[in-house]
Amino acid sequence: MKNQDLKNKEVVLSFMSKILPVLFFIGLLILSTSCATTGVAATGWDQVPEILSNIKPPQFPDKDFNITDFGAVGDGKTECTEAFKKAITAANQAGGGRVVVPAATFFTGPIHLKSNVNLYVSEGAEIKFSTDPNAYMPVVYTRFEGVEVMNFSPLIYAYEQENIAVTGKGTLDGQGSNQNWWGRIRAQGANVNASREMGEAGVPVKERIFGIGKEMRPNMVQPYKCKNILIEGVTFKNSPMWHIHPVLSQNITVRDVKVIGHGPNNDGCNPESCKDVLIEGCYFDTGDDCIAIKSGRNNDGRRVNVPSENIIIRKCEMKDGHGGVVIGSEMTGGARNVFAEDCKMDSPNLDRALRIKTNSVRGGFVENVYMRNVTVGQVAEAVLRINFYYGERDTGTFTPTVRNINMENVTCKKSRYGLYINGYERSPITDVTLKNCTFDNVANGNRIEGIKNLNLDNVKINGELQK
Repeated sequence: MKNQDLKNKEVVLSFMSKILPVLFFIGLLILSTSCATTGVAATGWDQVPEILSNIKPPQFPDKDFNITDFGAVGDGKTECTEAFKKAITAANQAGGGRVVVPAATFFTGPIHLKSNVNLYVSEGAEIKFSTDPNAYMPVVYTRFEGVEVMNFSPLIYAYEQENIAVTGKGTLDGQGSNQNWWGRIRAQGANVNASREMGEAGVPVKERIFGIGKEMRPNMVQPYKCKNILIEGVTFKNSPMWHIHPVLSQNITVRDVKVIGHGPNNDGCNPESCKDVLIEGCYFDTGDDCIAIKSGRNNDGRRVNVPSENIIIRKCEMKDGHGGVVIGSEMTGGARNVFAEDCKMDSPNLDRALRIKTNSVRGGFVENVYMRNVTVGQVAEAVLRINFYYGERDTGTFTPTVRNINMENVTCKKSRYGLYINGYERSPITDVTLKNCTFDNVANGNRIEGIKNLNLDNVKINGELQK
């Protein structure tokens, strides 16, 4: 019996020695597949270090190309569009470098960046962009409020380029005003509606032609389908439309910039269908949302179907605007993994701190949103606003999903509401968690409907602990 027992043990040990490596390999394969599916192995704030490891500003050769060497005149009147083009082309063909704008005022039409070029706007330099719509022809492939179209060139544009930047301490002025771009908002309404109808009908993008005679205002800075982008140090003013609008791009750093513009739709920074984005140390004083994360609109957004994900916002200051950190309303492609921390927001003309806006025409999803250590002086409406009835309201068949929204260590000194949440009963907003938050001088308390799993941990409104 002893010999038989020994033989049995040997058989078991032999089997285990063979099967354990196989089981270990299977376990690693499952873990690897899981990580590839989620994009990051960790959850919550633990994801941030890995996301940051994928965000690396581009580096440029130590070569300078001064625009004055290519015919630019810094008198604020002479058009320098061709000089910018020549300098950028020369830098690109030389393998990259800085296109330097020296201290002076330069007047120009659109600037088109190419790979490995850093547009360096020196301290004391100012670029003033033309307000003549003809200057922004011919049309380019762009996105207008979530719909792909052929429209005026953005003021600074790049298409399918890599390693590009706009840096320095100078100023870029879109010269938007009621006398030019901003004053055309009512006149362009029919064209905007036409673009949306084309998107709904699936008209090929190359046939969605706008521009002269069918005007829709251009955005100020738009890298489109680009990689490795840096926007740092400069001041943007008075864009015709949105100021900073990367689309379908990856590895983006927006750092230490100022955005000031109080025109209609003068959003500050709107990453759309982008991945791995850092917005850090920026100042926003805008006529619309300070930061608005987007991913396409309605049928056209479903056609492209690319979410915005892995977006980190930190150490920013928000003054006027419709919202400090916003997701939507063009969010049909979805948004996930958004982190905002260590920000300051304060203005009677800032409507909300954290805002998510959508409807059943847009559809889409928002998940894994985290905000912490944010100090709010005052907002006009609510600290947290989630709205499923924005714009077209509940008139579509694409029910949105919003889940896992988190706020921690957020304080506010004055607002109309603490939480203002409107979800659908058929698709409630789920898993909203607030921890260690204090909202004072709240005029109307909370207004909440269509929500499941609202978790309040040490949350005080007007000194009263919420349950």
